[in-house]
Amino acid sequence: MYLLLGGTGYVGTAFQKYLKEQSIPFRNVSRAECDYTDKDQLDQLIKDLKPSFLINCAGYTGKPNVDACELHRAECLAGNGVLPGTIREVCESHQMPWGHVSSGCIYTGRREDGGGFTEEDTPNFTFRTNNCSFYSGCKALGEDVLEGAERCYIWRLRIPFNHQNSPRNYLSKLINYETLLEAENSISHLEEFVRCCTETHAKQVPYGIYNVTNTGHVTTQEVAGLIKTHLLPDKAFQFFSDEDEFMKLAAKTPRSNCVMDNSKLLSTGIEIREVHEALIQSLRDWMSDEG
Repeated sequence: MYLLLGGTGYVGTAFQKYLKEQSIPFRNVSRAECDYTDKDQLDQLIKDLKPSFLINCAGYTGKPNVDACELHRAECLAGNGVLPGTIREVCESHQMPWGHVSSGCIYTGRREDGGGFTEEDTPNFTFRTNNCSFYSGCKALGEDVLEGAERCYIWRLRIPFNHQNSPRNYLSKLINYETLLEAENSISHLEEFVRCCTETHAKQVPYGIYNVTNTGHVTTQEVAGLIKTHLLPDKAFQFFSDEDEFMKLAAKTPRSNCVMDNSKLLSTGIEIREVHEALIQSLRDWMSDEG
């Protein structure tokens, strides 16, 4: 049986759906049922349920976007920087394998050689580099406390999207925002992300960090063009003239825009689609109602 933490959130709900579809027994535990941020309570929960694997989707992302993390720093630090270390300590005491949903938002730009960031590259959008949002800084701390962790997968998610309209869906955001920022990014199809993460355990691939992003990268202009072609032909998109204008008019904190390399994931035999293919299919299958 799998133990799922944070299962009611955007990513956690997708995990629940996938595990049900695959007939994988699991138990979703809420904070109301057990305060798993408390080491002793989490330890007792594992003793009682005896799960074979733990999936941590819990964290603090801020609503409607990461700007909210600038106002709720204690919650952001606790959920993204402290909780992973608590879970690590308890899981290792039980010698239990587990997976942690991390983020690619701890990088900005590209590698110096022009390629995408690999799992071996030191994050460059963190508190140490003094250029990040509070959210990204805390997610980087969450990976810091997991350095050298035993029997642990760290799954890096990057700007999730799929075919269902949601405030957390990248496509919904582009459709609804009045003005967009042109940027280049790697992104993750939500259901493919969940499947790939689950397969790392099912196929017993080596523990460690994995960039779970669709192959390739896109620009905001490209995605806007795909939306016009496959969903909203009459939609008119407006763009900020540059990032300075974006920061002045629309944001409280810098955004991570980066290209990531997923070749380590692909080398395990786990498959994930090319990003444009995944985007086009999501737009063709678009569901206007949330959920």
